[in-house]
Amino acid sequence: MDARGYTAAAMNPAPPAGCCIGVFDSGVGGLSVLPALRAALPDARLLYVADSGHAPYGERTEAYIVERSQHIAGFLRAQGAQLLVVACNTATAAAVEALRQAHGDIPVVGIEPGLKPAVALTRHGRVGVMATSGTLSSRKFQRLLLAQPPQVSFHLQACTGLALAIERGDLRSAELQAVVQRHCAPLREAGCDVVVLGCTHYPFAAPLIREALPGVMLVDTAEAVARQTARLAARLPPSTLDLPPLQLWSSGDPAQLSAFTLRWLEWDVEAAALP
Repeated sequence: MDARGYTAAAMNPAPPAGCCIGVFDSGVGGLSVLPALRAALPDARLLYVADSGHAPYGERTEAYIVERSQHIAGFLRAQGAQLLVVACNTATAAAVEALRQAHGDIPVVGIEPGLKPAVALTRHGRVGVMATSGTLSSRKFQRLLLAQPPQVSFHLQACTGLALAIERGDLRSAELQAVVQRHCAPLREAGCDVVVLGCTHYPFAAPLIREALPGVMLVDTAEAVARQTARLAARLPPSTLDLPPLQLWSSGDPAQLSAFTLRWLEWDVEAAALP
């Protein structure tokens, strides 16, 4: 078993068991949610789409994100998904309501920055939020922000270029280190003692972020998403399809997605091209 709680046997084909869950992100970032989903739902069949050919979503228009999200949701349902997880903060902010309207017959779980747990953790009342500009400017995020206690100061950092640098796959590259340092500096200067990782790509750069923000607690909402998914999945019947535990598709380079999955999660799965 690896440090993320996986075993090699968990990825080997087995008889159908559990429900079938479709997960997607603008790219490889949503892979950071899979460990928590697997831990919460060990028998589930997971279908993952990385829309890397159209990343990053944080720099796209809302209409574009809705269109891509609907396309991917339709594809995942055609593959047998009984529940959808939007493992992308930007896609959740822009498209989750449209997805719930279009797919009202199945559960749709979104992800949003963990402001509430950050408020509970801060000692000095200064919380940083690292996210895409699309997430931070969205109506959904602004409503979430307004619901927080007024005595807590939130420092919003639009991390332009960070998801794309992570998407390139070299987590120790000089480019990624420079981008992390650039976006962490304002949060360090603001005295934030808690920082919310408001994009599913960012947990993969957490070691670099911790180096740039020593002593600061990082908040990631993957486990909260997994708990909500497990609650909804408990109401679903087992899938009748003979599916492997994990399938991967990419609108970019499938080999790159496979390589990321092996390097970051220690799962050896061959990805296919997204139609």
